[in-house]
Amino acid sequence: MSTILSNIKNAKNAIAVLIDPEKTSDEPQLKSILEKASNASIDFIFIGGSTVSSHVFQKTAACINKYSTIPLVIFPGSSQQISEKADGLLYLSLLSGRNPDFLIGHHIDSAIELNEMDLEIIPTGYLLIDGGTQSSVAYVSQTTPIPRSDLSIAKRTAIAGKLQGKQVLFLDAGSGAKHAVPTNMITAIKQVGLPLIIGGGIQTVDQIREIHTAGANIAVIGNKIEADVDFLLEIKEYKNEGMESMMY
Repeated sequence: MSTILSNIKNAKNAIAVLIDPEKTSDEPQLKSILEKASNASIDFIFIGGSTVSSHVFQKTAACINKYSTIPLVIFPGSSQQISEKADGLLYLSLLSGRNPDFLIGHHIDSAIELNEMDLEIIPTGYLLIDGGTQSSVAYVSQTTPIPRSDLSIAKRTAIAGKLQGKQVLFLDAGSGAKHAVPTNMITAIKQVGLPLIIGGGIQTVDQIREIHTAGANIAVIGNKIEADVDFLLEIKEYKNEGMESMMY
C-alpha cells in the first residue's frame, strides 16, 4: 500500500498547497481553492499554522477532507494541531533552533493521542532559513533562523537530523518571506540523502522550477495562493509542461 512517506520519497517536481486555517477557514473560499488545486494536479495539501486554535484546525481539516481527495498532510505549529481527518503528519523537530518546546516538548504533549490515531507519522527535520523578514515561526518559537548564506551550518544541521533518524528534511523561509530558500542551499542539503521539502517566499513559477531543478522533491506554496488563488492556473501550466516532457 502506498504511504505518504513513500509518496514524498518518490515525488519529483511535486507541489503542495499549504492551508493556514486561521487565514482560510471560510468554507466556500476553501472549497474553491481545493477545486482549483485538484484541477492543477497539486500533489499534497498541507494544513497548519503558527497560532491556530484546535477548534479552527479541526473544522478546517474536516472541510478539506470533505471536498478534496488530494493527500492531506499536517504541518503542525503546535501539539494541538492533530486530526484523524488527515492522511499523515510531519512530526517536526525545529533543528535550527534551541527551543526545547519545538525540539521535543510539543511531541511529548501530543504523544499519547497521536499513538492512538490511525495517522501516518513522518519524523521530519525542520530548518528555518532566513527569508529577509521575521516570520511567525521565528516569533512563536523564539528561535533564530539559519543565515541564508551559511551553507555549512545548514548542511551540518541537516546531517544531524539524518543521524537522529529523521526521514524527511523541510527547509522553510517562513510565511511571508521576502526571499525563498536559496537554490545553492537546496543543492547542498540534497546531498544529505533525504527527501527535501522547500517552503516560504515562493511567488513565481520560475522559482518553483528553480527549486525543483536544485533538488527539492516538493515545493510548498502558501501565502501566494492566499493572495492570488488564480496562481494555481499558472501552476497547472507548469505541471502540464512536466507531464509533456515525460512523454518524450
